[in-house]
Amino acid sequence: MQNHYHADSYYMATANPHPNHPKLKGEHNCDVCVIGAGFTGVSAALNLAEKGFNVILLESYKVGWGATGRNGGQAGGDPRLGVDELEALVGKENAHRHWDLNYAALDDMKARIKQHNIHCGWQDGIINAIHKPSYVAEYKSYHDLLQREYGAEYIEFIEKDEMDDISSTSQYHGGLYNKRSGHLHPLNFVLGIAKAACEAGAKIFEHSEVLSYDRNTPTILKTEQGQVKAKYVVLACNGYLGKTESRLASSIMPINNFVLTTEPLGKERAEALIKNNAAIFDSRFVVNYWRLTEDHRLLFGGGENYRNRFPNDLSNFVRKYMLEVYPQLDDVKIDYAWGGTLAVTMNRMPDFGRLEPNIFYAQGYSGHGVVLAAFAGKLIAEALTGTAERFDLLANTPIKKFPGGTLLRWPGLVAGMLYYSIKDRL
Repeated sequence: MQNHYHADSYYMATANPHPNHPKLKGEHNCDVCVIGAGFTGVSAALNLAEKGFNVILLESYKVGWGATGRNGGQAGGDPRLGVDELEALVGKENAHRHWDLNYAALDDMKARIKQHNIHCGWQDGIINAIHKPSYVAEYKSYHDLLQREYGAEYIEFIEKDEMDDISSTSQYHGGLYNKRSGHLHPLNFVLGIAKAACEAGAKIFEHSEVLSYDRNTPTILKTEQGQVKAKYVVLACNGYLGKTESRLASSIMPINNFVLTTEPLGKERAEALIKNNAAIFDSRFVVNYWRLTEDHRLLFGGGENYRNRFPNDLSNFVRKYMLEVYPQLDDVKIDYAWGGTLAVTMNRMPDFGRLEPNIFYAQGYSGHGVVLAAFAGKLIAEALTGTAERFDLLANTPIKKFPGGTLLRWPGLVAGMLYYSIKDRL
């Protein structure tokens, strides 16, 4: 049974003060009903309310309850696929448009933080660390491509000696240092956006799971104790889509990822681990990722599973990955460990679109959703008001359904993940 309150995480323990929103009761009418109060849903509520729409947001649990409030907090501006892969998928011109859109999303996130005075510990810098020496030449070539054709002067190649010094580990063979991207406290960010949405006129209802909705216009959405009649619907459920909409389910695969935070290390010991305070993620298929928190802890994510349940001992499950990178932390106590569910697509590109003229959706950020998911609501608001160019760029990106639909996607994905996990370690 799901916990209807936030996971016992470091993020919840350090969350900014925030209200409890009421449960939906009775009959309501609105212009737009948004389902899901993660990055996508909350940003949709804010952007639509700012455009003058009467917006109701329905959340099964709490604002930021899902992956939005549990992720590693790394806010990268790059698209999920490398630009060479993107060019092969959508052509060179559209690959440039994807690049520009993702960095517009990053700039929008920074602007929202400033505009709404959101205290979420923004810090510049992300490093993509190279875990195999055989990858170095490929990364250098990719860096040159970004400099030459995408104007990415803010991305530097780091040689091994500098990487060892910055990261205080000898596990990596260089990296790409993106000074424009960054990291933040994701739960505090979404709570700040939710506050701004309410101030703009949106109404948020928690503990209000949508049990059904019809395909009429207007649409009737029913919850346990109420219903909403809406001209438009936004589906922003991602890895928690469940049985809400069967037409979307086979395009995504929910998987679980896990995070821990250490006890406070003290300023000197923490800063010695990552000397420039950038976030770091590595080049493994099953990625390790880590960063420092404002109170001088190490926040470290590692390991996945593909079941309905999390491992019993999350602290030790993630700790073994942390100690492979930082064996010097063997004496450190783990204060928090938690998991979350995200949604991946077959090719790892996000899945945007319309199911009906009045039903919009965005999902499948594939572990790279902090920035784009927080911008998706703006793109949906643009599309709903007739300016769909940026939304359609994503909606027209090819997304294959998992073979066998929801019935057979799980064994196929597990087999693939195990193959890449073994490949990571060879």
